[in-house]
Amino acid sequence: MRPLTLTTRVTVTGPVLRISGDLDYETAPELREAVDGLTLGAGQTMVLDLADLGFCDSSGISALISARNLAMERGGGVALAAVPPNTLRILSIVGLDQVFTLLPDAATATGPDLMTG
Repeated sequence: MRPLTLTTRVTVTGPVLRISGDLDYETAPELREAVDGLTLGAGQTMVLDLADLGFCDSSGISALISARNLAMERGGGVALAAVPPNTLRILSIVGLDQVFTLLPDAATATGPDLMTG
């Protein structure tokens, strides 16, 4: 197992959260907590950058859905960037590829960085 690492950067269009490692039953609460702590203004998009995601189980998928729900509650949106093929397959099977905005990379959805954290 690869440990979960979450890195946040703030851009003009909203926060970008890079998710590295394994997103599973044990680590999904970390993602939920990190997403809850992000500042997302109305009309902004939270980008979850999955380029370095190693593994994602059903708990991880549930945490991604929770992130989407929270973004919508705050008047914003969410996009998944650089979704690995194995995770994309799962999203497609359950129809979540029609729910999430999917982007080839995080830069596609963001403006310049305001700060890194």
